[in-house]
Formats: sequence, structure tokens, C-alpha cells
Amino acid sequence: MRRLVLGCGTVGNDIVESLTDRSGDLHVITDDSGRVSTLRDEHIVALEADPRDPDNYPDHADLVVVAGASATANLTVADHARARFPDAAVVAYAGDDATEADLKALRGLVDHVIDPIGVAADRVLEVSTGATADRLRGLVRTLRSVDGTLAVVAHDNPDPDAIASAVALVRIARFAGTDAEACYYGDISHQENRALVNLLDISMRQLDPEVDPREEFAAFALVDHSRPGVNDSLPMDVDPVVVVDHHPPREPIDATFVDLRDDVGATSTLMVEYLDQFGLTPDTQVATALLYGIRIDTMDFTREVSEADFDAAASLLSHADSGILDRVESPSLTPEVLDVLARAIDARERRGAVVASCVGEISDRDALAQAAERLLDMDDVHTTLVYGYRDGVVYASGRTRGTDLDLGETLRDALDQMGSAGGHADMAGAQLPLGILSDVSDDSTESLTEIVRDTVAGRFFETLENAPKAPRRATDRVLSFPDED
Repeated sequence: MRRLVLGCGTVGNDIVESLTDRSGDLHVITDDSGRVSTLRDEHIVALEADPRDPDNYPDHADLVVVAGASATANLTVADHARARFPDAAVVAYAGDDATEADLKALRGLVDHVIDPIGVAADRVLEVSTGATADRLRGLVRTLRSVDGTLAVVAHDNPDPDAIASAVALVRIARFAGTDAEACYYGDISHQENRALVNLLDISMRQLDPEVDPREEFAAFALVDHSRPGVNDSLPMDVDPVVVVDHHPPREPIDATFVDLRDDVGATSTLMVEYLDQFGLTPDTQVATALLYGIRIDTMDFTREVSEADFDAAASLLSHADSGILDRVESPSLTPEVLDVLARAIDARERRGAVVASCVGEISDRDALAQAAERLLDMDDVHTTLVYGYRDGVVYASGRTRGTDLDLGETLRDALDQMGSAGGHADMAGAQLPLGILSDVSDDSTESLTEIVRDTVAGRFFETLENAPKAPRRATDRVLSFPDED
């Protein structure tokens, strides 16, 4: 019996190993030169050639196994194999990135399809008992339970960690056979974030807060934040099926699958772990985004960084595009950013280690976040809030570093009743309708900027007197998973 293996990805290599002890001839065709050398060292007949080209096939085969890593390539190979060997039994691995459409197409070509979900399940079962095994089983089970399209929602105005985590979870969901789409509310306005999305050609859906997303999506996953309607514009009564975040929550999180681990510096680090455990090699887009997400959230490995963050970054280096990262990190500063920074410095109001600054009318709301970051570089300052207004709305951006202050909850306590406010412990923001602030002021002679300053700064500094503390970082947080069937 002649057995022919076409393509030899990670799963293909496992198949080859299982076939070597059986009687009959074994012939492998793969364009992976390293794999060919290894197989030949093990006395297996291997040809370094393109498995998609039928001219490379032998004259006869009784069993053909299509076993490359790419779903697209495997479809092509399966088509050629069926045509070349009409009497042979043809088995095909769908591919690491196979979708339901790929599986359906393959089933029409071959005798048996190796579903990547089955492979993933086998890998999960091989993992030693404990939190990792439970986590992987829980995530796969939850993703597979979604009947329709899953919206993977980043927090509003997503940063690199949220963008990368959303893209990575979409990749994992599709691997699990679930259609998924990366989504966000607000804007991707920071120059570096825009550059990341544009240079990597990342596809993310901007949702309309006026439209109920449940009209289109069957389920929701939250990444880099943990509560619907808090730091995102989802309806607060949405019940997410998946929540993955590295920020400690203030309140219990209700979802089918919850993975909250504050012993790492970025949600991207958790996504790298998932990809690795499922045997998924990230493509250049995903790897580059995840590496940048880790670097930004840990401030180039100087803030709340863990060994896992270093390990994750190291594993991504060979797959990421360093040239794109260089271009992302070197965007030009707009005149608006420089102008807002100058006004923030000039108008700063300092109380102890906290600085708040009203910059008046703005044209680029993202300039507020960059100014808040820069003001943290002042001596003996650990918390900043920079705010301004445009188009009838006050926008505020805050940062804190080296303190146990929970800035997101502080802004929520101070300003949420006037609009929308919240965020992470070290990074938060607010949006307040200007009309509400005008109603607050009794002095009609005050300028609009003075009204905004007096209201926002007054409430902010008042709340700081009894500000919420960030939850203590834990080394081992209890995870929740769906019950076993």
C-alpha cells in the first residue's frame, strides 16, 4: 500500500509519525526544506516540492493525506489529489485557519476531513490537568456554542493592546469554527494606532452606538475590558459569552467564559498563550499587532511587566514585521497635538501629585491622551487629567502611574452621572455633553472654558479625596468556565 502525504504542517508531521510504523510505502511531498531534511534523517522518503503542483505527484497512491497548515492551499491540493488519484482514499486536514466554508468545500472533495476543532480538542486533552487545560476547554466550548457571528468588542477608542487582542480572538474563534468580527465604538484617532491598523491592513468594524448590535450579532466577546456599557458603548444589558482582560475588575464579571489575570502586563500576552496552546502560528499581521500591544501596555517592559510578557514577546519576534513596527512608532506629530500639549502645560492646575488641565476648544480629541501621557513626565506627578471640548461635547483623558489609585473608577464616580466616564485603573476618559455643564453654572458671565474647567476639575479633585483604590494585583486569579456538558 502506498501512502502519500501532501504538505506537512504541525498536524501533518503528527500524521507522518503515526504512519511510519505501519506497513507499506510512505511518500511525503512538502515545500518545507527543514521538514524534508528531518524526515530523510528518519529514513522517510520525502521530496522538497510544491504539494499544490500535481506534476510532483507519484504515479500511484492508495491513500492520500492532505496535511498542510493553510486551508486555502489544502483545498487546492485536495482538488488535485482527487483528480489524480480517483480510486484512492483521500483524507484532508482542513488547515489551521479553516472556516466553516472551507470545511464544507473539503467535504465535497475528500473521503474524510480532519476538523481543526477535533485537533484542538485532542491537544487540549493532552495538556496536563489544571487551570490551563480547563481554560482551553472552556474557551473552545464557549466559542463553538455561538450560533451565528460573534462580535469581538474592544473598548471604546481602542489602543494597540485592545486592537491586537480583538484580532487574535477573531483568529481563535475562526479556528474553532465560529464566524467572528473585530469591533469597536468611538474612533481610532491616535496617530500610532491609526498607523498600526493601516500598515497591517487590520479589519475592524466601527459600530454605531445608535444601533442595537444584537440585531446583527449572535453573541459578544469583550477584550481588554470586562463590562458591557463600561468603557464601551454596548448596551449595559448585553450578556457577553467571553471576557478576557488583564485589568482587575471592581465588580464580579458575569459571562460564560471569563479569563481575568492581572499578573500579566497586557491582554495580548494572554492571546499569545491561547495561540500557542492551540498550536496556532500567528501570521505577520497578528504577531506584529500582539507584539506592539504588549510593548505599549507595558511601556516597553517597564510597567507592570511579568515573565509571561517577556516570553510572549520573544515568541512573536520571528513572526512580526519589525519594519512595520518602526513605521508605526515614528508617526509625525500634528500641529494640533503640539498646540494642545502647550496649552495643557500652561493651564495646568496642580494639587500635590495630581495635575488637571483644561485646554479649551480642540479639533483633535486624541491630542488629549497624548498630552496626559506627557504631563506624567513632570517631577513628582503620578496622575494627570487633560480635557477640552468640541462639537458640544467635553472630552477628558486621564493617566496615572506608580499609585494605587483606580483612575477609571475615580472618573466614573466624579463624572459618569453627567455623561459617560470610566476606563482602566491607570488609563481612563470621559465624555460629557456641554449642555449639562452650562446648566451647572450659575454665573452666565463665565466663559465656556471657565465653566468646563470649574465643573470638571472641581468634581475630579473632590472625588480624589476619597478615591477608589485599584484592586490588588494577584498572582493567581480564579477563572470561570462553562459547566461540562
